[in-house]
Amino acid sequence: QVQLVESGGGLVQAGGSLRLSCTASGRTFSVYIWGWFRQAPGKEREFVASISRPGGVGYYADSVKGRFTISRDNAVNTLDLQMNNLKPEDSAVYYCTARKALAQSSTPQGYAYWGQGTQVTVSS
Repeated sequence: QVQLVESGGGLVQAGGSLRLSCTASGRTFSVYIWGWFRQAPGKEREFVASISRPGGVGYYADSVKGRFTISRDNAVNTLDLQMNNLKPEDSAVYYCTARKALAQSSTPQGYAYWGQGTQVTVSS
């Protein structure tokens, strides 16, 4: 099992920045892809970004490309999401997630492990 705990959410004005962090524990060596999803009230959970265990290239939803940056520190088992130029439509609960398979995935069904989520609210 892998346990994921998010932190760093909060309230910010449009145009501002937030940095989300996710601390992983357990059988983290079995995980190859790490990611972030978000879910707004009344909407489906949607892909935000993902990165592979070796690090390097991140994959992003078109809606956040150029504004969000995903990064991973394998030494301390943390996953971060730097969010800049935030917009009201970015408001949602953000979830840290992980999957064992080697390929990237943008669907929630592709991920086995989930954190409890952290609220991000962007005011206009």
